[in-house]
Amino acid sequence: MKKVLILLLSLVALSCSLDDENNVIENYHVEILPIESAIVPESFNYGEEHEITVTYLRPNSCHAFNDFYYVKDNNERTVAIMSTVLDNNQNCLELNDEQQRTFTLEATQTENYVFKFWQGEDDSGNDTYLIIEVPVNQ
Repeated sequence: MKKVLILLLSLVALSCSLDDENNVIENYHVEILPIESAIVPESFNYGEEHEITVTYLRPNSCHAFNDFYYVKDNNERTVAIMSTVLDNNQNCLELNDEQQRTFTLEATQTENYVFKFWQGEDDSGNDTYLIIEVPVNQ
């Protein structure tokens, strides 16, 4: 993932105009994208690594995968996609194509893991989640 981020930042830096000393290199921001679905093992084996794959929609060509938003709170794990978005780019192509990314989790606890995959906000502005509980075999 670090290689992708370095490559992305290199491309941004190389594609910018430096006509003016005060000119800021092309701006970008990070946006959290919702997860459409997740593939999680039925159970984890304590002390072993397990792959978790998520599917999300890349809205347009100005969005690039940055990293996972991943927060631990006791046995809960909140997960979303962090996307780098190029600002002021008039040439963004609408995509809405499905992308998949995988991360590895080592089962370091004996309690069940509760994954909360962020799926966006409802009409009232409340966060919604796909919640999957995974037991741990010892």
